[in-house]
Amino acid sequence: MAKSKPSTLRRRQVLVTGAGGFIGSHLVDRLVDEGASVRAFLRYTSRSDIGCLGLSPIEVRSSVELVFGDLRDEDAVSEAMRGVEVVFHLGALIAIPYSYLHPREVAETNVMGTLNVLMAARRHQPARLLHTSTSEVYGTARRVPIDEDHPLQGQSPYSASKIGADKLVESFVRSFELPAVTVRPFNTYGPRQSARAVIPTIISQALWRSEIELGDVTPTRDFTYVTDVVDGFVRAAQADGVVGETLNLGSDHEISIGDLASLIIQLVGRDVQVRTDPERLRPPASEVRRLRADTRRAAATLGGRPQTSLEAGLTRTIEWMREHPNLFEPERYGI
Repeated sequence: MAKSKPSTLRRRQVLVTGAGGFIGSHLVDRLVDEGASVRAFLRYTSRSDIGCLGLSPIEVRSSVELVFGDLRDEDAVSEAMRGVEVVFHLGALIAIPYSYLHPREVAETNVMGTLNVLMAARRHQPARLLHTSTSEVYGTARRVPIDEDHPLQGQSPYSASKIGADKLVESFVRSFELPAVTVRPFNTYGPRQSARAVIPTIISQALWRSEIELGDVTPTRDFTYVTDVVDGFVRAAQADGVVGETLNLGSDHEISIGDLASLIIQLVGRDVQVRTDPERLRPPASEVRRLRADTRRAAATLGGRPQTSLEAGLTRTIEWMREHPNLFEPERYGI
């Protein structure tokens, strides 16, 4: 999407939960560029790890207020929101394979963590709360492209937790007139993404291994470059007439995982074979077979469309990963 101007975020106090994540760190970069005063809520570790924010430019990191805590701690969330005018809620546990192993932790973080954000928003009354959903809440497409009225299907503990979070946001809009809008990104990719996700998994193996191990290569996904997704977030935080809405953020194109791997191999320029690793297969009824976004509502209400083609975005991501080999372990299957 083309950059939204003029910005209404300049000099406004903004909170980003999940600021140390892949999308969150890129959003922080953009918000600093917009002139916002950014408070980054980060999950505490004994190393004070700031996650992907450590990969942001130094001028971004030096201008951001870091607040450590846990979304499951109501007091920590409320204190982080004090004095804030706009909230971007991205914090979540997002790995689907991890949700098979630890569904309780995923549910507590994603559902109760979101409830804590909503309760804090009622207390501190920001002008806008932007909640991050996921295309996984739709499950396998019953119709294509998938519009925002498509049925929700909990095909993994992760997707079920996000459905619960989305419905809590909807309930607070209807019950308490909370000024919230939900954005629903489809598959986001780009620099800084971990090998937990499929594109960096394929790229890292294509760059540094003799073969690529994947799960099922027949499902299709709708991939959008991270800066285009971030632009949708920023537009949704400023647009009129979107409170209570849910907006898909995607490209309105789909590609199978097998074809994606072939394209990446071509761009990397190495002769690498693809094989199926049974460990990477989802349970059959949990696998989402097809995703393709209907983006007409977002285009009509937010303006603009993604500007980065899949080939251009993959090329940028490959170049970035070549420059950061120490961040990847292509021999290990990460969940």
